[in-house]
Amino acid sequence: MRRTTRRARNRELARLALDRGADEAVTRIRLALSRTERARQLRIELERRHAREVVESLGHMKGALMKLGQMASYLDEGMPEHLRVTLAQLQQDAPPMDPVLAVAEIERELGGPLRRFFASFEGEPLAAASIGQVHGAVTSDGQPVVVKVQYPGIAEAISADLDNAELLGTILGSIFAGLEPAPLVTELRTRIGEELDYRVEAANQRLFAGYYRDHPRISVPDVRADLSTARVLVSARAQGARLSEVEGWAQPERDLAAECMFRFVFRSLYRLRAFNGDPHPGNYLFRPGGHITFLDFGLVKRFTPAETARFRALITAMVAADGPAFRQALETAGLLKRGAPFDDEEVLAWFEHFYEIVRHDHPITITPEYASSVVRHTFDRRQSAILGWANVPPSFALIQRINLGLFAVLARLGARAHYRRIAEELWPWVDAPPSTPMGAAEATWALGRR
Repeated sequence: MRRTTRRARNRELARLALDRGADEAVTRIRLALSRTERARQLRIELERRHAREVVESLGHMKGALMKLGQMASYLDEGMPEHLRVTLAQLQQDAPPMDPVLAVAEIERELGGPLRRFFASFEGEPLAAASIGQVHGAVTSDGQPVVVKVQYPGIAEAISADLDNAELLGTILGSIFAGLEPAPLVTELRTRIGEELDYRVEAANQRLFAGYYRDHPRISVPDVRADLSTARVLVSARAQGARLSEVEGWAQPERDLAAECMFRFVFRSLYRLRAFNGDPHPGNYLFRPGGHITFLDFGLVKRFTPAETARFRALITAMVAADGPAFRQALETAGLLKRGAPFDDEEVLAWFEHFYEIVRHDHPITITPEYASSVVRHTFDRRQSAILGWANVPPSFALIQRINLGLFAVLARLGARAHYRRIAEELWPWVDAPPSTPMGAAEATWALGRR
């Protein structure tokens, strides 16, 4: 039975509290009679049991949909009310682990006491998310690092919920009337399943770190492979300001930060053929001059040349305002069902909203109003009957996060740039010369990589 009502959730949480209180009372007595090391082990076992109970409870209430809840924090304004409320209910992450339990999980994964691997370890987590939490540390060889450790039981809980493809398909189908859910559900299950294995994330992070090595503005922390496992990921620690602080910087600095983010996303997509699909505000560390360290590579999609060729066909037709060619590209890509009862110009006019910042050959300011309108355009069927004929094929599942997540972040910066010219530098079929100082620095770096 799904625990979806407020009363049911409250009953579940009350049961957990009572069970935890009774368990702690017994454990405290055993602790008083135990030696120090045994006491520590009992405490670890207690916290592990409680963590698993809470994760199981959250899994029953929300399961894999905890991941969708992260979107609500920066997509609220543009969403239809029913969808906004639903996602807002999913925002609560699993509670942070007790530091003792976090240490125990790390020791179990690495196969030895913490002191063997780390000279120091910060018990207070730097961040806690839906799958795991992050602690600062210094390795035994003196390197400052961050240690991401997965909540015990979370992988099993989410994996079990991902097996309920029918539920996930129903939810997605309620958002997109014309959706063919089966292929998309398969893609989302694969991507979220990969996110639960930190070995996959480590491989993704190494891919990006290697590609952007020595880039003048973009940094990706190196992974410590010797200290990483399926449920522990150790990376070099980076410094920088969070997005909330950057919002208070002077507009020229905000514009440089936005340009760097734009270049990272589209250079990765078209040159590396990989897309980091989690543009959450917490995944960036900023420094003045447009320098950004990019974090969290758990949700990455790698594309084939055929898939990126479809992106090219869409952009080329849109920029040329060629309605028939754009419709053909949409249908070939599986984004629009064939036989949709709209003429080519109607179709072009509806989809052009997603390409607004590169359609025009002049500087564009990305405003919160524009970002919200893109979200409404994506989710609200009252906006157009075309949405009932639209589809999201697997290769576009994460790309949609550009429209939803990236634009929302850039809007918070009030970002202004000549995005069409920057995009033409990054599109391989155009390969235009640099249009900004950052572009010139990037071109020099790219030339040195050949």
